[in-house]
Amino acid sequence: MTIQLELWLKPKLLKQMVILNDTTSNANVPEFSVSELSNAIKRSLEQGFSHVRVRAECGRVTIAKSGHIYLDLKDKDAIISGIIWAGVARGLQTKPEEGLEVIATGKITTFPGQSKYQIIIEKLELAGQGAILLQLEERRKKLLAEGLFDPEKKQTIPFLPRTIGVVTSPTGAVIRDILHRLSDRFPVHVIVWRVLVQGEKAASQVAQAIAGFNAIDRKGSVPRPDLIIVARGGGSIEDLWAFNEEIVVRAAAASDIPLISAIGHETDTTLIDFASDLRAPTPTGAAEKAVPVRNDLLASLVSINGRLSSALYRKLDAAKLQNRAIIAALPRPENIFANRRQALDIIDLKFLPALQIILRNAQHEFTKIAGRMQPNIFIGDLNIKRNVLQNLDERRKSAMARVIKDEKTRSLANQQKLGQAWGRVQTAWIFGLEKRKNSLNLCEKMLGSLDYNNVLKRGFAIVKKHETILKSKAALAQAKNFTIIVQDGEIDAQIANAKPVQGSLF
Repeated sequence: MTIQLELWLKPKLLKQMVILNDTTSNANVPEFSVSELSNAIKRSLEQGFSHVRVRAECGRVTIAKSGHIYLDLKDKDAIISGIIWAGVARGLQTKPEEGLEVIATGKITTFPGQSKYQIIIEKLELAGQGAILLQLEERRKKLLAEGLFDPEKKQTIPFLPRTIGVVTSPTGAVIRDILHRLSDRFPVHVIVWRVLVQGEKAASQVAQAIAGFNAIDRKGSVPRPDLIIVARGGGSIEDLWAFNEEIVVRAAAASDIPLISAIGHETDTTLIDFASDLRAPTPTGAAEKAVPVRNDLLASLVSINGRLSSALYRKLDAAKLQNRAIIAALPRPENIFANRRQALDIIDLKFLPALQIILRNAQHEFTKIAGRMQPNIFIGDLNIKRNVLQNLDERRKSAMARVIKDEKTRSLANQQKLGQAWGRVQTAWIFGLEKRKNSLNLCEKMLGSLDYNNVLKRGFAIVKKHETILKSKAALAQAKNFTIIVQDGEIDAQIANAKPVQGSLF
């Protein structure tokens, strides 16, 4: 690649050149300082090359903190340094990248501090269609590697959005076509975000519009779109270049709202088409993909309603037939309980006689048991218990006497030796005494519970004559006159001539 220069040389430049190799007039050659010579060369270059256009390949590109861009313009044989001041760099539509073929327009000057010449670039444009497509392909590969075009990140377009946000120019046929097509198919609420679709500021405005729709509060006064359409009419690749800028592609990929891109005609392809959730061939096609046809939906609803009604009627008819079959198979209600009712009647007839038999048997057994329960049995047991109590009382008295005697003997024997320990012995002795008192009280309670007076309180009686207790029937017959002792006193009784008849206790 060669550097092509379009030079506007001024004739006076040749007149200003000093012939330094003319030895015949060295005495008349003026002397210059380094600064003077540098400035003279600078003026000569700036006057001779005040406006040039250079076709070259971008080499090293450096962006300073101040915003100035320093780069090399080169071909296979030469290199020239270039500078783009910050004010110019901000307005460039084409940003310099290493390896990019460009056409730079500016003026030649020098930098005296390094004795080098350079071009101050005022305008930078791509050199031909091939370079633009090459830049576009390299950018596409870069964004593809970052995952911005992954199919897994694509969102589903809502079937029937309530609100659609359109990012396009407010003038022109694009917005009219979209609104007309939406009105024909299914009228919805449309919010238009006005942007430039061509030029230096177009990319930033489109990106801000996409981000702005996403920033709308769902509960705010302005409805948040359910779908975004980014649209533009046809044009050259330069006209559509704003939709190839990284800022626009990244904004589309980062959108939380599903996005349809409709840039140019069907044959036009921009990078936003890869990042969008759905690509439409034209803005009109985007409107068609955004909403269904209302009349088709109504027809479908009518058809579905008819099919649903028919299915419901068929289901009801089948249920009626099934209910009739179930009713026919079920027995009559009075027949369900007839057998149970008859069984209850039979049980009722058998229950009363059986109960009477059971009661008679129980009464007979009770009478037999009552005959075996004679009073002398209880009197014998009472005497045995009384003897046991008397023995226990005698043993208690003797044991108590021995214990008291032993305690007194030990207390007197050890009184002098254990004077200091008397308190402890006295405490132990009192404790033992209380323990034995408790034991005696327990025995007294047991004796009281076995005392015959308590037995009399329970309804028993003692029969005696004088001091002799009559224990048998024969003894009673022999005594004739006797005394009956009960709880609250004594009763004098005698045996009459009538023969006693023993009756039932119950």
